[in-house]
Amino acid sequence: MLGAERNRLEHAPPAVARGIRTHLRWLERQLGVSDRDLDDMIHQRPVWRAKEDLLRSVPGVGPIVSRTRLGERPELGQLHRRRIAALAGVAPVACDSGTFRGRRVVWDGRASVRAVLYMSALVATRRHPVMRAFYLRLVAAGTPTKVTLIACMRKLLTILNVMMRTNTPWRDMNQQQPT
Repeated sequence: MLGAERNRLEHAPPAVARGIRTHLRWLERQLGVSDRDLDDMIHQRPVWRAKEDLLRSVPGVGPIVSRTRLGERPELGQLHRRRIAALAGVAPVACDSGTFRGRRVVWDGRASVRAVLYMSALVATRRHPVMRAFYLRLVAAGTPTKVTLIACMRKLLTILNVMMRTNTPWRDMNQQQPT
């Protein structure tokens, strides 16, 4: 339990705190059951298992990211990169009117996929060699941090889209290639 929850429980009446703790334990058990059920469903279906293995081969993509993408982004690998970016809500949208040229913003799309993609991009800028180089290049060019991270999210999504389309797992470009 986090500090904020601990602080709330310390100030709650004993009966309320006991009820909250009981409810939190129940929720944690339910999440565990759901995770096991999801694991079983993925591992029982060869197509889903293969797709998850492809996604998990990318540095920075863990079980939460891969399962969110499988469940809420079933068209991954089937659409053009611009369309997939728009569906995820990481494509820049123009705010123009007449001769006025506004800033480009990202919005719309599936918020849950965008949230998971954000966390994945954060990890990828540290662990994924291609994403790290891309991130550092944009930062060195003076691109604002949030814009840089959105660009990384879109690039990561594009990489995953191509991997799913070609059914090719991630391979580190620094590894020795077979001859």
